[in-house]
Amino acid sequence: MFQYRQILVRVRQGDTDREIARSGLMGRRKVAAFRFVCQQHGWLDPDAALPEDATLAAALGQAKRARSTISSAEQHRELIARWVEQGINGVAIHAALRRECGYRGSYSAVYRLIQSLGDREPDATVPLYFAPAEAAQVDFGAGPLLRDPATHRVRRTWAFVMTLCFSRHQYLEFVFDQTVATWLGCHRRAFEWFGRVPDRLIIDNPKCAITRACIHDPIVQRSYAECAEGYGFRIEACPPADPAKKGIVEAGVKYVKGNFLPLRQFRDLSDLNAQSRDWVLQEAGLRIHGTTREQPLARFALERPLMKLLPAVAPDLGVWAQASVHRDCHLQFEKSLYSVPFSLVGQRLWLRATDTTVTIFKDHHLVATHLRARSAATRRTVREHLPPQAQLFFAHDRAWCAEQAAHIGPACARLIEQLLGDRILERLRAAQGVLRLASRYGHTRLEAACARALAHDSPHYRTVRTILVGGHDLRIEPTYADPAAIYLHGARFARAAQELFGTDELTGDVVSPATGN
Repeated sequence: MFQYRQILVRVRQGDTDREIARSGLMGRRKVAAFRFVCQQHGWLDPDAALPEDATLAAALGQAKRARSTISSAEQHRELIARWVEQGINGVAIHAALRRECGYRGSYSAVYRLIQSLGDREPDATVPLYFAPAEAAQVDFGAGPLLRDPATHRVRRTWAFVMTLCFSRHQYLEFVFDQTVATWLGCHRRAFEWFGRVPDRLIIDNPKCAITRACIHDPIVQRSYAECAEGYGFRIEACPPADPAKKGIVEAGVKYVKGNFLPLRQFRDLSDLNAQSRDWVLQEAGLRIHGTTREQPLARFALERPLMKLLPAVAPDLGVWAQASVHRDCHLQFEKSLYSVPFSLVGQRLWLRATDTTVTIFKDHHLVATHLRARSAATRRTVREHLPPQAQLFFAHDRAWCAEQAAHIGPACARLIEQLLGDRILERLRAAQGVLRLASRYGHTRLEAACARALAHDSPHYRTVRTILVGGHDLRIEPTYADPAAIYLHGARFARAAQELFGTDELTGDVVSPATGN
């Protein structure tokens, strides 16, 4: 109202509308309108006292309302008010009015009507202030595209930013993913960068940290909870879809995107992170911050002694995950397979993976420990985890078969060698079956049966078993003048030479019935 009081004084002094407008206080037409209002209320008398500001405001407000026109959206006021209460924005309301009510007015008319609704709460906010060492805020932001040396493909990088709320000093690192292992590793390197740990970390709700976002009872990822316990900080997750609760780091991410990334060239990820560290110490840390009006590094020098010390031994940060045990007695983690006892097939177990080991638990009881696989599609198997029959099969390999056969005898060793030396058919099971016959018939009989099978040029498991079952290994092995004659009569491995060919009355030699010789 001070502007109107000045104009009223000049009007009383006799200045024209053009002279007042030339001074820049108000346009000529508005001065003329204000002169008319003053004349109606009798304020042009030089000897009269100037009206109060409230009186001027009331008179000017009444005059403005008298000249106003009815909005084209006025007839839909109740419907618009109901939609506004439901949280629907003005653009959607304008589109619905045109679609459902045949409204032909502009969006501006709808917007003005929405603004005129008196029961709408103002969109107000309150900045948060933090004491030294009280908190830090963490967030990810999109970074430049770079070639990943592991896959040789161009990939999006992500900027991990941790900003101390009091000093605004920050840790900046670019990574290729937002996995749990990367999230934990960035925290460790951030604490080592600061040399201390803040009391609490204010974060968003990324899957690598929060498994279920909730305004009251968020569920923290098990690996991240273990990290917080090891370093001694508390986790504060923002309400879902409310990034303003961590506005300090949000502004920090924007500052990185707007002041560090433009007009820079990066060879690879290592070069990107090296340049980012230099930028934080030489530029970002030495600037006069827009909010604190001090240098972040200067305030950090005051904040650092008040922060928590790093633990004497760095926590062994492990990634917790759940996986189901498949029928092959293995569970899968990061495309590698790890064995567990066969009795746990079909169950869902917890595993903890560190840089070197993978430990597997069932109801907090350790059931298996493996070395961490360094490449995909790696299988880690402990033989004792397999079913008994599978353990027996894998224990009795080719070397074991050869060793056992040598203990039994030379004939058995030669027969096993012929079985395992087959170039067409894999006959490991046949060799194992032959050796298992020793437990029932003994080494001596098995050696004799193998010798008889070799004499008949039939080195097969079925042949050896038939000889042992029929007791043919107990007979004396005949010598044949004509080997082809053994196929003419009776059981192949049972009949003696005298039964097959007969003997000469004078000499006693075996005589072939076909030739008489």
